Amino acid sequence: MNEKVREKQMSENFILGIMLALTGGFLDAYTYITRGGVFANAQTGNIVLMGINLAKGDFERVIHYVVPILAFALGILLAEIIKATLKKSQHMHWRQIIVLAEIIILAVCGFIPSGTGNTIVNVMVSFVCSLQVESFRVINGNTVATTMCTGNLRSGTELLFLGIEKKDKKIALRSLTYYGINLFFALGAIVGAVATKFLDIRSIFIASALLVIPFIMMFTPSENIEYV
Repeated sequence: MNEKVREKQMSENFILGIMLALTGGFLDAYTYITRGGVFANAQTGNIVLMGINLAKGDFERVIHYVVPILAFALGILLAEIIKATLKKSQHMHWRQIIVLAEIIILAVCGFIPSGTGNTIVNVMVSFVCSLQVESFRVINGNTVATTMCTGNLRSGTELLFLGIEKKDKKIALRSLTYYGINLFFALGAIVGAVATKFLDIRSIFIASALLVIPFIMMFTPSENIEYV
């Protein structure tokens, strides 16, 4: 079997993925608990809630869910623009610029009061989450999402089945990457739920601080790795 060599970016590191997943889970808990029952990452949930309120004729709540959905889409678009524009930057990796933007935006959210400011915060957080999900899609060579769990659960379970069926431990072990990211996403949601009890809207500063770790980690040079 031929072995290939490719460059592994620090953005694919599992520890970095853990920090991103913790942040993703934290933000979903934060916006749902403190910012009016909106999911920062799970746009599927927001679309369902939008549909329910549309059926009820509650158009004010419909807008409440439409805005973060549009912000999420805008973030995907901007992430691709940043990638295309700064991919060859010699000063800082384009993904570091994304993380730095996340850190700043989330920190600003902590100063915006609840109530009338919730819609603005939900837009900002959804925007941040879309930047992250579009920019960090590979962990240990596996296509993984750090801001949602459904796709990870499907991919991980599929690999587990294939590994057992083919009696290939390498394939089966790859499923652990997906399950691990989901586990830390759930832990992030738990931490977010607990933190909001004590810090309320200010708890988002914790999420901003968590992202400092991936930002620093990405100063480490890329390395060449072999894979089968």
